[in-house]
Amino acid sequence: MIVGIGVDIVDLGRFTRAVTRTPALIERLFAESERALPPHSLAARFAAKEALIKALGGSDGMRWHDVEIVADAHGNPEFALHNAFAAAVTARGIGSIHLSMTHDAGVACAFVVAEAAGA
Repeated sequence: MIVGIGVDIVDLGRFTRAVTRTPALIERLFAESERALPPHSLAARFAAKEALIKALGGSDGMRWHDVEIVADAHGNPEFALHNAFAAAVTARGIGSIHLSMTHDAGVACAFVVAEAAGA
């Protein structure tokens, strides 16, 4: 059973300008493992984190660094959740989270589906 969905879109030009003007944003928004990626990949990861927050129904007490986008054994993106994000997923009875990301035509987009444990 689906317990939450989330989608987010990021304008690549605007995102690139923001992180160029304020480089500290990269450190604030991304885990150390993500920071060396190019702007279009960071924008997609930002969209993924925002989409996850929407799928969970909020982000109270959660920190940006507690969510990493990593590759699974097949190279597909998935979330590595830590601390408050991991606790929120468990508390909501979520057993799996599906993530799709893309970037093209000046935008980055991410879609998240959260499924109940045992679904």
